[in-house]
Amino acid sequence: MKKNKKKFETKFWAGFEVGNPFEASDALFDFAHLDYYKRNLTQAVLYSNKKEICSEDKPGEIFIFYKAISSFLKIYYSLQKKSRKWKVKESARAENVFHLTSLTKQEYDNPFIVFRKAFTEKTLKEFEFFLSEIVSLSLSPYKGELDIDLTTPYIHLIKMLDAGELMRERGLEKIQKIKGSKEKAEC
Repeated sequence: MKKNKKKFETKFWAGFEVGNPFEASDALFDFAHLDYYKRNLTQAVLYSNKKEICSEDKPGEIFIFYKAISSFLKIYYSLQKKSRKWKVKESARAENVFHLTSLTKQEYDNPFIVFRKAFTEKTLKEFEFFLSEIVSLSLSPYKGELDIDLTTPYIHLIKMLDAGELMRERGLEKIQKIKGSKEKAEC
């Protein structure tokens, strides 16, 4: 029986479809730098409650950003499910260096924690809804009271972007099951 590959919808922004989450993650950060994603996410949230339109001269860029972040959510939702089989390699940097300031020390040491927390609090569909709402609102001249929570998903997404970049920088390795670990522990 052929196993169905997960679709991460990378064709629109990457130019090809990637079925492997590890390769899709690499493609995502090869497509654009972390700062691009964080800047556009912040800009979309800020413009979601303004009369001005975000990127009025190039609104297509917001759509590409939307597709890339939508893929990001699917990729890392899939990866966080694999967190029992994979771990992030140890950092070669000094322990007190945090270039990804949204992460706590514990999250810096194990970025999978960020995704577990985020997807425990909000579902993948809720994150996708948040993303579609901020993009839609940032591209329309609407100003008024919003009845959705923008802060919580925004903070989670910023942290997930930092954690995703950290995972890519340090790399992942398969967790080796140690045979006879009980026997070694008893000695």
